[in-house]
Amino acid sequence: MGLGKAIGRTTLARIGYFFERAEKTGPVTQFLETIRPVETEHALLRYGSEFDGGYLVPDDLAGIAACFSPGVQDNASFELQVAERGIPCFLADYSVDTSPADHPLIDFQRSFIGASRTGIYTTLNDWVAEKAPGDGDLLLQMDIEGAEYEALLATDPELLARFRIMVVEFHGLDGVFSKRVLPIIEATFRKILPHFHIVHIHPNNCLPEVRYRDHAIPPVMEFTFLRKDRAQEVTPTATFPHPLDQPNRPGNPDVTLPDVWQGRGRTAG
Repeated sequence: MGLGKAIGRTTLARIGYFFERAEKTGPVTQFLETIRPVETEHALLRYGSEFDGGYLVPDDLAGIAACFSPGVQDNASFELQVAERGIPCFLADYSVDTSPADHPLIDFQRSFIGASRTGIYTTLNDWVAEKAPGDGDLLLQMDIEGAEYEALLATDPELLARFRIMVVEFHGLDGVFSKRVLPIIEATFRKILPHFHIVHIHPNNCLPEVRYRDHAIPPVMEFTFLRKDRAQEVTPTATFPHPLDQPNRPGNPDVTLPDVWQGRGRTAG
């Protein structure tokens, strides 16, 4: 949804990690090569508004029991379209008083999602246990301004496996250049990737890419994940950007997916 204030490289510093340049980019290259997107038999559809607030998801929503969407601010167009498909949507955000969308299947609670349940925070584990107990497949759309790392690392693996589709906006990705931050980012993806394919990556042009030596990293990017048991046909994504992609901020210069994510022999769209 709306990015709010741009965080960039300071995202992880805000939650306790000191930014320090790496001496070598070899570990960075190795990590980036593990998070390249693939195509499956499920076409991607766009849900939500034009520009900021719209996301691409696989056409595989039938049978999903509920959508959980932490971080909504003033735009719930994605959730509204999902609710119109008959899927209950649970929204959480302490930065706003009420849901920005009105629908019988939209439930809003005023709290942040984090690593522990304290004060104005709750966890993804507790939230889902309260709103959608059981074992039905779920959809996650997360945009929580840098807290996604700690929130996902604190999520039980059993709950993570319930999400058929996850759309996560990752902030502070230029932290891969930091010897202290890269392990946090790696650990987050290492928890996700054994069970999910990356089926789409879209750089958010709210901030320019950050360059260091032979790499250029967009600090904010939207990742779409599809659980591996939902895909029988998997091939490397060949064309960038996707025809349904739109810039988050139309007045800003566009940011393209860096070559390291595209692999050899792929063509830019």
